[in-house]
Amino acid sequence: MSRRKTERLLNLVICLLATRRPLSAEQIRHVVPGYDRDGDEAFQRMFERDKNELREIGIPIDVVRDPWEDEPGYRIERQSYELPEITLEPDEAAVLGLAAQVWQRASLAEAASGALLKLRAGGVATDQPLGAGALELRVDTRDPAFPALWDAVRDRRAVRFDYRSAGSENVRARTVEPWGVVSRNGRWYLAGFDRGRQAPRVFRLSRIPGQVTVLGKAGAFEVPEGVDLRGMVGFPDDSPDERVAVIRVRRGTCEGLRQLATAVRAADGGWDEAELPFFDPERLAGWMASLGADVEVVEPPDAREAVIRRLKGASAS
Repeated sequence: MSRRKTERLLNLVICLLATRRPLSAEQIRHVVPGYDRDGDEAFQRMFERDKNELREIGIPIDVVRDPWEDEPGYRIERQSYELPEITLEPDEAAVLGLAAQVWQRASLAEAASGALLKLRAGGVATDQPLGAGALELRVDTRDPAFPALWDAVRDRRAVRFDYRSAGSENVRARTVEPWGVVSRNGRWYLAGFDRGRQAPRVFRLSRIPGQVTVLGKAGAFEVPEGVDLRGMVGFPDDSPDERVAVIRVRRGTCEGLRQLATAVRAADGGWDEAELPFFDPERLAGWMASLGADVEVVEPPDAREAVIRRLKGASAS
């Protein structure tokens, strides 16, 4: 649905909710922005479509016929439109709170926070822990490609992006019909249909170095029924071995990094040297690049190269 149409439907709902008396189609035509005020036939077709779409999603538009008026009137009864009181069990509220924490670093953070605020305003406590101890989720969604891919999955629009395969420095353009984004071990993956290879494929978001280009109109493809996104990404039992990165840290900065380091020792020139455990060099690179000039990865070489690649990509975009 286009932004213009969305705004018109929203304006129509607000108008019919706010009015104290039923409004005729002609009155709606002149009050609600987005309707054609010159062509009668075009307006009637658009207005009928809008009414049908609103009714299909459960918004009750009443038609009121007054014997003293030639045209029927329209309005939305607030009692029919408003949702009933929402009551949640403590465990249900806790799950909602955890779900909002998942998005705290993503582009959906504002929407998640707003939803929790509304629930709390209605008297629903969403911060109760599950079980005996508090449970807290943290999902890193700092990959630059995440917001565009998330929107493309939602709108079912194809995307094109450059992709660097595992163990290779070669970057190739991929055109994909995105079926879903999946998190595994703190890393995000895109599962979808690769048009170039004519087969389903999985892509790690941290290996997309540049911008994601959205192609075509919304609803351009259908996700196969019964597709197993988690199965496509794979959830093996084995995990990569822990490694240690040596990182130079500017003195007096990066307190969080220092707390996670297994060792910190003084170095020359106003710097300290930290030993930081890690598993994935790409994920480590995303974190280090976000700290800017306050850190420098000394070793291992693949982690250092991953940081340099990230910084070059950011400067080029």
